[in-house]
Formats: sequence, structure tokens, C-alpha cells
Amino acid sequence: MPLASGFKSSILFGVDCANIVIIGGGVVGCAVARAVSARWGDVFLVERMPKLGMGASTRNSGVIHSGIYYPPGSLKARLCVAGNRMLYEFCAAHHVPHRNCGKLVVAHDAKQEAALEHLAENGRANGIEGLRLVDRAVVLAREPYIAAGSALEVPSTGIVSAEELIKTLARMATEQGASLLTSTRVVRMESRGDCVAVTLAEGDGEGAQRTEETVEARCVVNCAGLFADEIAAMLGNRRHRIYPVRGEYCELVHTKSYLVNNLVYPLPHADGLSLGVHFTRTLWGTVLVGPTADYVADKNDYERNRLPVEEFARRAKSMLPGIEAADLQLAYSGIRAKLVPPGHEGIADFVIERDANVPRAIQLIGIESPGLTSSLAIADRVASMAAEILA
Repeated sequence: MPLASGFKSSILFGVDCANIVIIGGGVVGCAVARAVSARWGDVFLVERMPKLGMGASTRNSGVIHSGIYYPPGSLKARLCVAGNRMLYEFCAAHHVPHRNCGKLVVAHDAKQEAALEHLAENGRANGIEGLRLVDRAVVLAREPYIAAGSALEVPSTGIVSAEELIKTLARMATEQGASLLTSTRVVRMESRGDCVAVTLAEGDGEGAQRTEETVEARCVVNCAGLFADEIAAMLGNRRHRIYPVRGEYCELVHTKSYLVNNLVYPLPHADGLSLGVHFTRTLWGTVLVGPTADYVADKNDYERNRLPVEEFARRAKSMLPGIEAADLQLAYSGIRAKLVPPGHEGIADFVIERDANVPRAIQLIGIESPGLTSSLAIADRVASMAAEILA
């Protein structure tokens, strides 16, 4: 996959005015690049890291979500449900590794079973088909080691290789003429009426020599993930602030991977912070346990004060009584771009809008889960917004 990397090899700076500059090379940024490069030339994507998708896009469970959790009518609900269908079709058409395995959301008592029914009603209001409550016998037939009195079966949930998805989207965008630049970061932006001046520098800012160049763009799309609020602030937009929430994972040791066959979730946390520590059988046969959810001060703090495996075992024991700390080993962690500050509850919706003061900028802020599932639907929405700007 040919990528322009750094200014010396880039063709970006021979362009008087780009049509579209996309900031951020995660799965959403790459999906947007593919969507808009199918319609316009002079499309550029800039990513500060040396490789595409090194942030939240590949530091998650890789789950294709159904859309059962999100308020009806919200962008999260609509784009997740649409994106779920689009992603399965895309992966099948372009040979991206994936599996439509379904999942179980389990309950342990009558109160939790009532919560399952409410979750199913919410999912049906979002247009999700095939949801059904199943009893203990059905759970045991599918997951013999899971403790549950009942469960909600969600057949449209699955797993995808996020890394292969990103590579495929990036390759398609490149083949359509888009230029994707890694190790390139935005240092400032300025609205100039009929364009936005974007000043770029080589490297990720960690001790790299600062060589700056400025390009004018008729449309700028902010897909910067955890740093989207900081990119928006460069244009004076400080309406939204991202609060980083770290999610950590453990993995069942190989000899205990038989304990979980597919995807098993608890009921989501009442505060809306996370879906709870769950089990994810990956495409490679390993079983992830997690993620946790804890606010951190630093958007790059992936490893400091990691939770011990004993804590993962404690949190997972209600679903898998036989699990012990010795069955686990620490895996990776990721950081979510939360819009809900510490001490508050609820689910904040995606922000996908043209900037009120800089209408040539499209802001995507707070694109956390289900951003991976929604990526293709988000990209189509952004392409429509870009068409209004470039008309």
C-alpha cells in the first residue's frame, strides 16, 4: 500500500488548493478518504503517527456492534445499525476477515432479566431484527461454562479485523487517487473565507525536527479521534471537550480459551461509561477479557498503573465462575474519546457537523464506540456534507 510519508516524498505541497484535507488516519478517517476520493480529486489524509490506525481503531475488541444500546433516533443508533449492514457487505466483497457470530447479553436474576427486556425493546426501536430472550438451557448449549439465568441473543453482532479493514480502506482510497501521509501532524489552521489554511509539520511532535508547510483546502474534515477537540480548537471551536477513558484487556491463557465460544456480555453499566467487562473470542481463537473503563488525565497514557489480572478475574467471575487469575495474562489497552466528563452519567452522541464559524470544516468529535461499526455510514454522511461545501 503506497503511502506518502514526510514532506520530501509528498506531492501535497505542489497543490495550490486541495479539495479535501482529512485529519486523522484511523478507521473513520480512512473510510472518509475512500468515500470522498471516489467523487473528487486532490484528496489528502494526514496522520501524525507513523502508521495508520495506531490509536483507538485497533485498540478495541474488534466487535461489529448491532446498535442495541443507543437512544432511538441518535446518530449512534442510526449510524451503527446502518454501518453494521454496510460493514458486513464490505468485508464480504473485499475479503476483510470477519465473522458474524452473534452475542449473548446475560442476566443472573429477575431484575436483570427485566433489564434485558428493556434492552431488547430499545434495540427493536432502533430497527434491529432477530433479537430474542433465551433461557438458561439455550445459554448452556452455546456457552457451557457461562453462568446465566437468561440472555438476550443478538444475532447481528460479529467480529472484524480492524487492522485489515483499515488497510483495505486505505488501499482503495489510494487507488482512487487520494494521498495518505503518515508522520504528519497539524500544528495550526486558519480560515481564509473560501478555504482553510492547514499548516503541517513532520513527525508526531515527540522530539522530531519541525519542518512546516501550509496547504489551502476547500474542505477540511476533522477525524482526529482523541485529539479532535484540540484540532477543532485550532479554528476557535471549543464547544466540545474530550475526556480520555482507558480500557484495559486481559486474555485467557491458551489452555483455557475453550471456556468461551463466542461473545458474552453483561448488562451495560448504568452510568453509560462502558458495556462492562465482557468476553470476546477473536478471529484468531484467543479470548479477550475486558475492557475496563477508567478516566485518565493523559491521552497517551496506555500503560501507567495497569490493573492486575486478579481484578479482571474478580470482575469476570459473575459470568464465568471458574475463572482464576492464573487463567489470565495482560493484553493491550485502548483509550476512548469520551464527551461525558468524570462524575456525570449518560451516553453522549456522536458530533458530526459543519463548524458553525468555519463552514468549510466538518467536525467529527467524540467518535468512540460504535465508531468502528459505524465507519462506512459515517463516511457516507461526511461525503454528503462535503458535497454541499464543494458544490
